[in-house]
Amino acid sequence: MPTALVLGYDPQAIPGIDGEALRAALEAELTRFGAHGIDAEMTLIEFNEAAEPTLIASLTKRPWDVVVVGGGIRKAEPLLPLFEQIVNLIRRHAPQAAIAFNTSGGDSVEAAQRWL
Repeated sequence: MPTALVLGYDPQAIPGIDGEALRAALEAELTRFGAHGIDAEMTLIEFNEAAEPTLIASLTKRPWDVVVVGGGIRKAEPLLPLFEQIVNLIRRHAPQAAIAFNTSGGDSVEAAQRWL
């Protein structure tokens, strides 16, 4: 069974967003991976000192076939340094994994499937 790691920005940390509703949507997307025969896990991070060790732990937990980087990280200009850090950590700690990008939390499965 192919494996996927989805990396996203923790919706609880986004001001003005209904974090609970967004978190529920992300969990539904994670369930959808299983329906497509993909063993997936999700790691949600904030842009702080805990981001790097959290990412490294997730990336090295097992060999991933693909790592999906969420749009919440890529699209916000203030998070550009975090996005760069993530790409470089994937290259360093999960070099066997393809890197995919979703457009929203609702198309992570399709993003992963492009590389599986």
